[in-house]
Amino acid sequence: MSKTDVNSDSIYWTEVISPKRSLLHIGFKEVWQYRDLIGIFVRRDIVSSYKQTILGPIWLFLGPVFTTFIYIFVFNNIASISTDNIPAPLFYLAGITIWNYFQSCLGGTSSTFTANAAIFGKVYFPRLVSPIATVISNLYRFLIQLALFLCCWMYYAFSEMVQPNIYLLLMPVILILMGIMALGLGIIISSLTTKYRDLSFFISFGVTLLMYATPVIYPVSAIPEAYKKFVLYNPVSPLIEAFRYGFTGSGTFSWNGMLYSTVFSVSALIIGVILFNRIEKNFADTV
Repeated sequence: MSKTDVNSDSIYWTEVISPKRSLLHIGFKEVWQYRDLIGIFVRRDIVSSYKQTILGPIWLFLGPVFTTFIYIFVFNNIASISTDNIPAPLFYLAGITIWNYFQSCLGGTSSTFTANAAIFGKVYFPRLVSPIATVISNLYRFLIQLALFLCCWMYYAFSEMVQPNIYLLLMPVILILMGIMALGLGIIISSLTTKYRDLSFFISFGVTLLMYATPVIYPVSAIPEAYKKFVLYNPVSPLIEAFRYGFTGSGTFSWNGMLYSTVFSVSALIIGVILFNRIEKNFADTV
């Protein structure tokens, strides 16, 4: 906004919008002031995903169901990979449900700045609003797929084929850590992608490769001891194992693994914010 002095030609600016100088500045207060915009972006992401589709949100059910059947046929029946005495449908569905949330959040946030470049060039709002909205909108998809998983889980739980335990109460913590990790990594990738567009090609198959380094289609106990440590270095692995262990009572759970994932998630978010604040000065020119 501006105010012009009647007696002179000088223009005095009452508000100046400029990049924050502090590399660690996140601006939670400013992001909270734009919470209505976050809601608009969340609604846009959800509606645009299923606009002009016949089945709409039903695809959120069909995707995990078809993927589970394929995994059962290929990895359980043909490859005979162990499922840690967990019924195969429940084992694969547990991994798919929590992995899909991480994959969707990472994929969405890693392209959020380039995908919304047209909006960023026209109006000001905290740029972190966009990736935060992506994480929240994917939470809606996760809850729908979680309902499918819970239906399958209750069938086996009532049949006493699985033994849930107190660790299932950690599911909200696991979900938050997944969201923070995907948000941090996504901001890092998206910030770099504004200058190096080649990274966008790497993400498409890089996330797929990461899935095979994560115990989604196999348990940690099935990994040869010589390679097990490499899978456990993956910060997503302890979270998926904890999710599966809490609902089924089989698998592995490690507080050290949870701590490792927590430290990695927070560190990724801090590095992402620092990197974003560093390039924000030239953000409009690079995107």
